[in-house]
Amino acid sequence: MNTNRNEILSTITLAAGLLLTGTAARQAGAQTSAPTDIDVLNFALNLEYLEAEFYSYAVNGTGIDASLTGGAGTAGATTGGAKVAFADANVAAIAAEIAQDELTHVRFLRSALGGQAVAKPAINLAALGIGFANETEFLTVSRALEDVGVSAYAGGARFIQNRDLFEAAGRILGTEAFHAGNIRHLLLRRGITSVPAVDAKDILPTTNKQFATDPTTGLAVARTPAEVLAIVRGANAAGGAFFPAGLNGNVR
Repeated sequence: MNTNRNEILSTITLAAGLLLTGTAARQAGAQTSAPTDIDVLNFALNLEYLEAEFYSYAVNGTGIDASLTGGAGTAGATTGGAKVAFADANVAAIAAEIAQDELTHVRFLRSALGGQAVAKPAINLAALGIGFANETEFLTVSRALEDVGVSAYAGGARFIQNRDLFEAAGRILGTEAFHAGNIRHLLLRRGITSVPAVDAKDILPTTNKQFATDPTTGLAVARTPAEVLAIVRGANAAGGAFFPAGLNGNVR
């Protein structure tokens, strides 16, 4: 594992953390005033672009349709993805269903944002150096993306002002949790237990701890937006990791 991969794996996402305020915003290199719901949705959209592209390439060998990638900010290409040669029909079916869900999340957020939606920024799917060579690589990266996606919504949804959007965020969290549970089960069923921890909060799937829940409270792990940004973008607000040129929007 090279140094770059170690840095990224130290705090992976995606999907979709939501809001930065006060100290967290300063730590993440983003705005210091409270973001609006538009800012929140656009941050989530950046992360949904990442997940949608990862699964689209794994399942189809191509990215999402160009009609779903335009908008405000600097648009960029997606690199590093490839179609996975799935050997297990069940894994292939789950991957295809997740791909469809993530694509629908992109469509939903773009529809909610209308003309204020940000463009898909440059995305480097090869940031970890793994992901597409075989099912084990795919499941390893998918596990990280899905677990962090759940934790990102759990940590950020409380800040959404609009009640309809709050409900939608909760339902997306539920979808990401369904995904995470399936992927964790597949890893355990295959005896793949040497997956890397993404950060100190990570709860890896084991036969004794199958769910990513806090053992004291039974609640899902929550991550701050700053922690999510450190995963997908790295420490430099100008870009890095999965987003080599940074994210689009005010929360980046």
